Amino acid sequence: MFSAVFTKEYWASSFAKLKDTRYLAIMGLMIALKFLLNNFRIPVAENLNIMITFIPTAVEAAVIGPGAAIVSAVITDLLTGFLTPYGPFFPGYMLSKAAGGVIFGLFFYRRKVRFIDVLIAKALVNYIVNVGMGSLWNSILYGKAFVVYASTSLVKNTILLPFEAILLYALLRSLLPVLERRGIIKTA
Repeated sequence: MFSAVFTKEYWASSFAKLKDTRYLAIMGLMIALKFLLNNFRIPVAENLNIMITFIPTAVEAAVIGPGAAIVSAVITDLLTGFLTPYGPFFPGYMLSKAAGGVIFGLFFYRRKVRFIDVLIAKALVNYIVNVGMGSLWNSILYGKAFVVYASTSLVKNTILLPFEAILLYALLRSLLPVLERRGIIKTA
């Protein structure tokens, strides 16, 4: 366990996962899962969908950490953007995916999972990444005011937050102990 997440050792430990074939295989599996789940969406409004790609993103970030999650986010966005585009390719969405991975990594990598941490991490992703960044990118791309996208996204993300947090907490609480027993991860 690291005393602080903003230390050189913490980030080096995450980036070191990119040199280990076991973690690269896990990362490849999570990229494939995110790619597949990206195709399953429930449309809510213009450029607004209900998706569950946050689940493999959070699990992956818990295993490989925030640094390696950035690399995975870039690869995932490039693959999904070019192979199954749902709109124009825009680097802002890649930045959003990376930010989500970093947030989940900061809260879950090498840490015991508590519901309050899951709730805070998911709220940060929902409001900063999904509402804030997503609405900004949509506004830039499609020309409508930021508030048009932000208002519908805010409602959707607020309604889904408790359900997503409970689902993610249950999954992490059941999966991470198994990964720890197998020596794949270490927690506090």
